Amino acid sequence: MDDDNAPRGVVDPEVRAYVYSLVSALGGTGADEEGRYVLGDDALACLKDIKRWLKLYDEKANRLDVARCLAEANLVRGDLLEILAAWPEDATEDRVQWKIASACLEILVPLTWPIEKNELQTTVNHHRHIPYLQLAQISYKREILEHASSSILRTAVRIGLPSIALPAGERGSRDEGIIKLLLYFFRNIVMISAPEKLPVEWNEAEVSRSATIQGFHQQDVFALLLTMASNMGEDFNSQDVVVLEILFYLLKGIDIEKLFMNEAQLEAKNSSDLQGLIAKEAAMLRGYAKNAPTRHNRFGTMIWVKRDDDRVSSVSGQDVLSNSQKTMSKMDQSKKWNRPRQRGRSAEQDPNHYDIPVPLTPSASQNLRYFVEEFLDSGFNPLFSHLRRAIEREADRVLEVHAQQYFYLVSWFLEAERLRRKSKQSKLDKRSQAISQPFEADSFGIVASVLNQETFILLNRFMQDRLDLKSWHEVNAGMRCFTQILCTVQEMAESKLEEDQEIAENIQNRIFYEETTHDRILAVLRGYKDQGFSYLDAATKLSHVFLRMLERYSKENVDLQIRSRRRARKLKKTTQEGEAQDITADQDSEAEDVAEVQRVSKERKFDFSRFSSKFLTQSCIDTFVVFTTFYKDLSTDQLKRAHRFFYRVAFKQEMSVMLFRLDIIALFNRMMKGPDALNTANPMFKEWDELTRQLIRRMTKKLQQRPELAVEMLFSKINSTVFYLEYGYEKQTITTKPRAPAELEVKGSLSRDEQIGVIVAVLHKDKLDAIDFVKNALQSAIDERRSWEAEAEARDILNGENGSITEKQTDSFKAPSTIVKSDNDDRKLAMFKDNKLRLLMTLAGFERIGSDDDPDCTWIVPSQLTSAQLQETFDMIQKSRNDPIAQYGTEDPVPVEEMLRRKTVIRPRAEFDDDSEGDGLATDGEEELLFPAGGPTNRRSDALAELKKKRRKRRADNTSDVEVDDEARDVKRKARALAELEKRRKLKSDVLVHDSDDEDDEERDREFFAREAERRKGQSLKVLEALKSAEGDDSDTSIDKKRKRIEGGNQRRKKARYSGTDSESDMDGILRVRDIRSSPNPADQDHSTSDENSDSETPLSSPQNNPLNEIEPNKTLLPRNRDSLATDKVPILAMDEEDKEEEEEHEAMLLPSSTRMRGRLALLDDSDDD
Repeated sequence: MDDDNAPRGVVDPEVRAYVYSLVSALGGTGADEEGRYVLGDDALACLKDIKRWLKLYDEKANRLDVARCLAEANLVRGDLLEILAAWPEDATEDRVQWKIASACLEILVPLTWPIEKNELQTTVNHHRHIPYLQLAQISYKREILEHASSSILRTAVRIGLPSIALPAGERGSRDEGIIKLLLYFFRNIVMISAPEKLPVEWNEAEVSRSATIQGFHQQDVFALLLTMASNMGEDFNSQDVVVLEILFYLLKGIDIEKLFMNEAQLEAKNSSDLQGLIAKEAAMLRGYAKNAPTRHNRFGTMIWVKRDDDRVSSVSGQDVLSNSQKTMSKMDQSKKWNRPRQRGRSAEQDPNHYDIPVPLTPSASQNLRYFVEEFLDSGFNPLFSHLRRAIEREADRVLEVHAQQYFYLVSWFLEAERLRRKSKQSKLDKRSQAISQPFEADSFGIVASVLNQETFILLNRFMQDRLDLKSWHEVNAGMRCFTQILCTVQEMAESKLEEDQEIAENIQNRIFYEETTHDRILAVLRGYKDQGFSYLDAATKLSHVFLRMLERYSKENVDLQIRSRRRARKLKKTTQEGEAQDITADQDSEAEDVAEVQRVSKERKFDFSRFSSKFLTQSCIDTFVVFTTFYKDLSTDQLKRAHRFFYRVAFKQEMSVMLFRLDIIALFNRMMKGPDALNTANPMFKEWDELTRQLIRRMTKKLQQRPELAVEMLFSKINSTVFYLEYGYEKQTITTKPRAPAELEVKGSLSRDEQIGVIVAVLHKDKLDAIDFVKNALQSAIDERRSWEAEAEARDILNGENGSITEKQTDSFKAPSTIVKSDNDDRKLAMFKDNKLRLLMTLAGFERIGSDDDPDCTWIVPSQLTSAQLQETFDMIQKSRNDPIAQYGTEDPVPVEEMLRRKTVIRPRAEFDDDSEGDGLATDGEEELLFPAGGPTNRRSDALAELKKKRRKRRADNTSDVEVDDEARDVKRKARALAELEKRRKLKSDVLVHDSDDEDDEERDREFFAREAERRKGQSLKVLEALKSAEGDDSDTSIDKKRKRIEGGNQRRKKARYSGTDSESDMDGILRVRDIRSSPNPADQDHSTSDENSDSETPLSSPQNNPLNEIEPNKTLLPRNRDSLATDKVPILAMDEEDKEEEEEHEAMLLPSSTRMRGRLALLDDSDDD
């Protein structure tokens, strides 16, 4: 039925009539029965009909009409409770009474079920009925707990006892339903609480938490809960979440510290709290009395305050007339911007909220304490281990809210266990009884089910998921649980039992080993915004406890290792080899490789100072600053927590600059000396006062050192600002240029098409988008080139009709280079970083313009590539993409991934390479010559090459019996290389040394070369005349004597060892022997000796001193001159083997003579040049 068409009445009259008739037929009281309740003739059927109306009308139609009618008809108080009270305790075998009682219980459960409707589900009908039904449920609870004639809760327990008594294997679905129905009834009774915005006609204490605890204790509900909890997992399985809810709504908001106090401690605590409240009230009244209205100042007041910039501000109220501080304080209050807040669900409306404190009476507190102690000793481990497994496997009965309740109860019971041990220890100390042997209760094994690795994993996953979802209430529960686990582990480490100490050591190692846990603590503290004081308190407490324990543990374990994780991509293949031939193109695209993100672990040594510095960020400091603003409401432990954090920042970490902010300094000053200052009787007042004074003192010194701090105090500080204020200069950062990846190439001598097939097959595995990108670039370049070619063809036809085409016009018809544009930023980065994509683009003909290490350089399709060539490349890529070849080779196939290798790039050596090994000598041809070879000077004759080869071979044969080590070889090699390098550096090449003015004068060059040829010819004739004049007997005799001396010294010369450098330098001094087959003409000699040349000629030495006399008459020595050899073209003397051997024997004798001769010839050459 739609709400718009509903009748104007609250409930449909027909529905009301049906419900009222059922209630009347159920039974009632009569005068003839002395006021006792009498069931109707068909009471059981009436109860079933009422249940059917509730289910089919209210639940299915999402209406509350039937429940409203039953509340108006007073069904619960007048009928159901009377029927349950009339069931005697000794009538356990009466099945009819049991069925009627169970039918009553089935109606009580939906009537007492909490009404939770969100804004999307509520209708006008709900807004009409919910307030009335809430008041009705409170009356139900009051009547159930305080029934005059019977204990209703005990009667409900009796209903479920037959099913509970059965073994777990023998219970049917109906038995399980009855047990669950019973537990839900208890849960509903605990959840019902008096609404704050609705008036009640009775005492609220009758439905308070204390009354519920008293009723559960007196009517054996606690005993039933203990029995089920201790046997959870054995006799009970699916009832764990309902027991969890009962415990949660029963214990939330209860002060555990007061729960485990004795009467004297509780009275002292209550009296101190009362005194504190009275003192606050008195201070408030004194402040109010100073500005209280009187009969003479009942009129309003408004004043103007003139500021420094001649601007005027108005302030209202007579309290601003007392002093200037009040005036400025009121101005500051008016400046605050009250940001509008979103309408959300208040803490009172949320049944899962656990931050509202709940007071208990002494009797209720004592009864609850007994239940908690019994539960810790017997039921904690079975229940919470069973719940953890159910939450891990996400059982159907587990809801999202159950995880939050689970972790809150874990934190509650862990704190209760610690306080119980502390209370017990204090009692033993007072009695002066030493513990000779610890009791079993002293062990922490009673809470071991929540101190294992499985619980830590579940807690970490729960906190991380809720942080990502921003479910702050659930994150709050996780933080409370983690904090209590840390506190419990700390007490275990201080325990006298070695077993507990070992377990504590193991737990701390596991908790502190994961770096993700450290990061999560930081994220919780940094992420505070406006989640409420409860979240703020839990976050600051967790960070305080974690940081303190980690500091202590890192000092005890110097070599602490933690596991840091980074993100990496792992390829997950979804295709199989056998299906590769059967799938179609669509199936292939769906079955592409999926990149999933995994975390790669890496261990490193833990540094506490590095970790604690992460708490020095502005967001962490802001969180504690907001926490400190509630200093008037904070306890001693909370004030100590905030003080320790600021002390660590300012003095331990030496980062007091982070606290030099006006709002922080003003807050600290207001705490100490403001109108609402901290009470001097507070135990933390002295420590806060000392911290404030030292901080202001440091700030004053820093202002003198850094005057810029006066401006920076107005703002939050970033890292660069902090560094500058701390050290006085800006932090230098070095930016490194990105480097291009190593170039790849395809192994083997494959053709270009085959190389394209290889790289396409490699990219086909995980980078299909890269192949498509290259294809699209080629396609656009093909279209553009075809357009240009068509235009060029049209121009050719047009110009062919008009005339000839010039070269410039032909160049203008060429297509320009096409720029390859990236389709997104990732592709742009891949074009620089992905060497496989770069190889494909290079093989496709693309060129890269710019530096290799420039990530912004441009790729182009060069203009020389025609559309046909590009189309051929495109077809090859398309073919390889459609049918990639996974392996190459027939006998030993090689995967395509192994067909790629790094391309070897020959780098030119630097001119001054300090990093080179050895003594600076270049090897393997890496040394660059100072200038290129200039001509025949660098080449030796074939005869000399053969002589050198034979001499080296003979020397190797003579010294073959002597082994030469590697060091000697290296010394010789380096000596030869050094000599060769020095010789080449001394050369003067005519290729580089010339006159630039002669380059264009051909006539002058012709005359110069002709004159030089005549001079060389005349000089050669003079040498021949000197040789002829030196022939005679004297020369023969001298030659014979010298031959004897040479033969006597052959043995010594054979033993002598010459390095390659010496032999090569000696050969440079030997004059080449040539055969003058045609003697020169005397006329030519006379013709060549002109007056001009005679002035510059140098006469030879006397024949007796001339070393040329030692040479035979038929041999001729000519100077080793490049120009003379090229001009005269004297043929080389053909020497037989005997002559060669003789020449080798004479080589040692000719060394000094050749050296002197070379000096003379150099003089002659210099004179000719002049």
